[in-house]
Amino acid sequence: MMAEVSPAVREPAASQLQIGSSTITYLEAGQGVPLVLLHGIGSAAWSFQDQLMALSARYRVIAWDAPGYGGSSCLADPVPKAADYAQAVAGFLDALKIERCHLLGHSLGCLMAASFARLYPQRLLSLTLSSIAVGQAHMLAEERQKLLDQRLQDVTVLSPREMAEKRGPRLLALAATPAMVRRVIDAMAAVRPDGYSQAARMLAGGDVKADIAAIPSDLSLQIIYGEADVITPPARNLEVAALRPQAPVRAIADAGHALYLEKPEAFNAAVRDFIG
Repeated sequence: MMAEVSPAVREPAASQLQIGSSTITYLEAGQGVPLVLLHGIGSAAWSFQDQLMALSARYRVIAWDAPGYGGSSCLADPVPKAADYAQAVAGFLDALKIERCHLLGHSLGCLMAASFARLYPQRLLSLTLSSIAVGQAHMLAEERQKLLDQRLQDVTVLSPREMAEKRGPRLLALAATPAMVRRVIDAMAAVRPDGYSQAARMLAGGDVKADIAAIPSDLSLQIIYGEADVITPPARNLEVAALRPQAPVRAIADAGHALYLEKPEAFNAAVRDFIG
């Protein structure tokens, strides 16, 4: 199912920024109040195509390629923390001359977004977290290392395409169309092993709950999840939501982990209703 798109909306423009010695590539569409989108570990800016096209009728929508993804430079630290990605977001916004924005994170992007909200709450108009990756800092060291080793093995032993064929279909509900499955696989197949490995190490040490607990209570926060998500299940999203009882929670029926791609109309409506 295609997202709703105004005929006046143009295709998102691919751009890049030089920030010191680092490069960030991104897509941008629309004008007005900025809405910045942070993708997950197996994705990229262009996976937000439906949001860039539909939401840019009202907002200046910007989706970055996280450090180590697309044409973006890796972070300097081979074992980065969520705060390192948050600092990169801050530099990205500075380069775009954006003082305040609505910020949306998906999956691993939630760790980046929550860390940014803790460090720079004054720069946010709102925060949306979807399909929340909570991080693995709470796990026993042995279990955490096992999961990290599995991810690192996938990206080193398998080709990105093989890894995508293995992992990609689980990001969608069983009723997803072949076209949706192909989009998810194609996005994951484009990941770079260096950026993916850094992101996996950040996930292993991440703790989104600690960051959310430190976010000012007056910052507008929304949580969106898919009812058929097996990667970050509903219960996990609701555990995070319990930290902010006043935050609205939107559950999208028949949607898996990549709900913004699988159910774009419902996802976009949740975003518009919250930030509009």
